[in-house]
Amino acid sequence: MSKVILAYSGGLDTTCALHWLKQQGYSVVCFMADLGQGHDAAIVKEKALAAGALKVYVKDLREEFIQDFVLPSLKANAIYEGKYLLATALGRPLIAKHLVDIAHREKAKFVAHGSTGKGNDQVRFEVSVKILDPQLEIIAPVRIWQFKSREEEIEYAKKYNLPVDVTKKKPYSIDENLWGVSIEAGILENLSVEPPESAYQITKNPSAHAGFPRYLDIYFQKGVPKKIDARAYKLIDLIKELNNLGGLYGIGRTDVVENRLVGIKSREIYEAPAATILYSAHKDLEGLVSDRMMQHFKEMISLKYSELVYDGLWYSPLKEALDKFVDATQKNVTGSIKVKLFKGSCTVVARKSSFSLYKKEMATYGKEDKFDKKLAKGFIEIWGMPYRK
Repeated sequence: MSKVILAYSGGLDTTCALHWLKQQGYSVVCFMADLGQGHDAAIVKEKALAAGALKVYVKDLREEFIQDFVLPSLKANAIYEGKYLLATALGRPLIAKHLVDIAHREKAKFVAHGSTGKGNDQVRFEVSVKILDPQLEIIAPVRIWQFKSREEEIEYAKKYNLPVDVTKKKPYSIDENLWGVSIEAGILENLSVEPPESAYQITKNPSAHAGFPRYLDIYFQKGVPKKIDARAYKLIDLIKELNNLGGLYGIGRTDVVENRLVGIKSREIYEAPAATILYSAHKDLEGLVSDRMMQHFKEMISLKYSELVYDGLWYSPLKEALDKFVDATQKNVTGSIKVKLFKGSCTVVARKSSFSLYKKEMATYGKEDKFDKKLAKGFIEIWGMPYRK
């Protein structure tokens, strides 16, 4: 009997995939990655065994995820199409890496995933696996099985008494980790309908918070967030704290029709309180300490970096080269950024850094002004000279 290593989440797709693979004659070993999704690992393991798994690996990858995947993305200011902070996309190459490791340990020739046949995650898993080990064969049950819809999967799960929590009334596909939540399917596919509050997992309704704003002072050292309000945190704990605080104010909700890699547009909603706060603060601090040319060029790098992550090319040579450039840009990204959280918005309101390139005596319109205005005329003459007829 051939052995296959399945990336298992405990959701509808992977639970059905596990049972289906077993029906096809495979011996299934499940791998669940703990990226901070809040699931009880023991319960997920029980579900996998109840659905027919031969063995279940559960690995706590939260620290590796934050340090080796989230932090480089934050330093790069990576945000896809200006709205998506890439939480799910960042988790896939890490899961793929450990899928390959377990396949080697189990001497398996096959790995499998539960991604849909028209989504991005199938690309992220498969490209990553093939970069890391081209000899492994990949099985994607959702692309080849008989089910045409999530509703049919739900019926299949009921027929075989598979342990899944999804229902036809709430058929969302949800992926969650420490960096954010991705939600799709169900009523969200109707573009004319506002997402129901029941779809959101970790944020409060922004309009429901009628109190006062919350101010936070976030300190970075060489691009790495270190403190909130002068209190030092491990990075993983800092992100958890900002998720809690930001979630109370409805920070980090986005409702997006985005361009999938496979060529279709898809409506997704995302929640990313900590990611939104840290992205806003980090980008603003970079703007304070970077010269104009560096700041503008970094914008282009951020765009390309986000596309590489979204497109499943985490392990590509270009992405590895960009990491070296990004790290070089962070040497002066040290200082404090004060943000205001209020009714769904995160606004930078104050900045401080010993590497600041802002000089009040040059920018002021007051009596301290030291800018030589006489130089402006010559500058304008030379700057505009190529464009005169």
